[in-house]
Amino acid sequence: MSLEPSPSLYEQIGGHAAFQRLTTEFYSRVAADPGFAAMYPEADLEPARVRLEMFLEQYFGGPGTYGELRGHPRLRMRHAPFRIDAAARRTWLRCMRESLDVLELPPMLDGLVWDYFERAAHAMTNTPG
Repeated sequence: MSLEPSPSLYEQIGGHAAFQRLTTEFYSRVAADPGFAAMYPEADLEPARVRLEMFLEQYFGGPGTYGELRGHPRLRMRHAPFRIDAAARRTWLRCMRESLDVLELPPMLDGLVWDYFERAAHAMTNTPG
């Protein structure tokens, strides 16, 4: 008797299409907020969107493309040059919450993804205030 492996969280969320939609929704909200968009060093947000998509896919059990192309995520180090205070964290979380809502995930999956986003946003905060 062989057991089928359980689908990864990546697959349960919806695979590549879901992560592409999530990051597209997220960066459309970033672009619509000039003050927040100014935190991004590239005028074209597409490269940032693709990096986030690859990172999230890998983190949630999908392809390891992010690691292959960029190495270890080193999130704190990569975000260190940017002033990330409580207001920036709240804005990031608002944009991501609205984007995640578009996916209409089942509550358990939504909760798992949202938990990660909240923890990551707090970990990236590097400026008081």
